[in-house]
Amino acid sequence: MRIFIVLFFTVVFLLGNVMPVLAEDDFPPLCACTDPLLQEGLESSVGNLGLEEAVKQKCLCIALVDLTDLEAPRLAAVNGNEMMYAASLPKIAILLAAFEKQAEGELTLDRADRETLTCMIRNSSNRAATEMMNRIGKEYLADLLQSARYRLYDIDLNGGLWVGKEYGKRPAWKRDPLHNLSHGATALQVARFYYLLETGRLVSPEISREMKTILAKPAIHHKFVRGLQAARPGSAIYRKSGTWREYHADSAIVEREGRRYVAVALAKDNKGGDWLRRLIVAMDDLIFQPAQPGTPRVRISFAGDKPR
Repeated sequence: MRIFIVLFFTVVFLLGNVMPVLAEDDFPPLCACTDPLLQEGLESSVGNLGLEEAVKQKCLCIALVDLTDLEAPRLAAVNGNEMMYAASLPKIAILLAAFEKQAEGELTLDRADRETLTCMIRNSSNRAATEMMNRIGKEYLADLLQSARYRLYDIDLNGGLWVGKEYGKRPAWKRDPLHNLSHGATALQVARFYYLLETGRLVSPEISREMKTILAKPAIHHKFVRGLQAARPGSAIYRKSGTWREYHADSAIVEREGRRYVAVALAKDNKGGDWLRRLIVAMDDLIFQPAQPGTPRVRISFAGDKPR
């Protein structure tokens, strides 16, 4: 009898400390989680920041997801499925592909490789990104993004994450099928990447945690990071940004005081970096100071502002 009791509690302990590999169906699809109040708040914030014309011209794309309750995320987006050149932001796809290929037994990542991946993300090293992309294989990366498992680039949703060029002077080897972009993204697919990461569905729960660690401690302090450090000190930021000429992109998981959210913004304007610095503070307010039903708001009509 004593042996049975010991075995019973041992099994209970082990089951309670093993994180299961979760399937897509264990959580709601992000596109089905639009929250009307959060959507209204995001649109109002964009208007208050004077950015409504940028949204109407499809020069600004945004996704905001409250992940405080992982089983009941709240989504808001404007131009969420519009694909834009995203510079270095799609390096998160290379990060995923490296760990996915290792899990398949086709690639070994040693300590030096992990340092290279960390430099690619935190410092946005083009050399590191190109090195890892070539080790992974360009076709493997493109196939993974379009795979049935991840669907991070989905023709039915106007595209998504795409890396069709080394981060250097060589020409693109394969631009995305819909928009002819070498490095592209949609705000909703980037938000979905972070949702999958946070719910342990990128490769495995253990690898998802490791990738999140690599996304921590950003070394480039602009856009989202600059805005949060100035206005919301104490925020934990897991982030990847991108900049090229007038294109400005940022994406992050932000955690503070028991709340957690994903913010993504893509901009095409010389002032885009400043837009994103101000926008992240407004989005943070929507998560930490939620409006109550009936609160007067500025309602602005945006073309193409609803998630598909």
